[in-house]
Amino acid sequence: MKQLTFHELQSYLAIKYKEGRTSSALFMKLVEEIGEVAEVLNQLEGRKEDSGDTSLEKELVDVIHYAVAIASINDIELSKAIIKKDKQAAIKYNQSPNLEEFLVVQNKEH
Repeated sequence: MKQLTFHELQSYLAIKYKEGRTSSALFMKLVEEIGEVAEVLNQLEGRKEDSGDTSLEKELVDVIHYAVAIASINDIELSKAIIKKDKQAAIKYNQSPNLEEFLVVQNKEH
């Protein structure tokens, strides 16, 4: 199966949510999905009874979907934003390598 990039996902979601969905409506869905992740984690970690239809994978995908959709309809290019934010965090917390440096090494190896 082909690997999916943020750019491709954002392009798809920009089309999907071109009309009719606002950032606040998508945010409400995101919050709902985060709650469902919490439910699954509580079940997996034994704090709640397992309902039998739990899937951490599916719920995390939903969280990513709505977070990326919000970025898409607000013209935020996530790949660039993630690298920029990681670089700031690496400086703040004195971490190395940062994501951009990591990607350079990965690209040289492949």
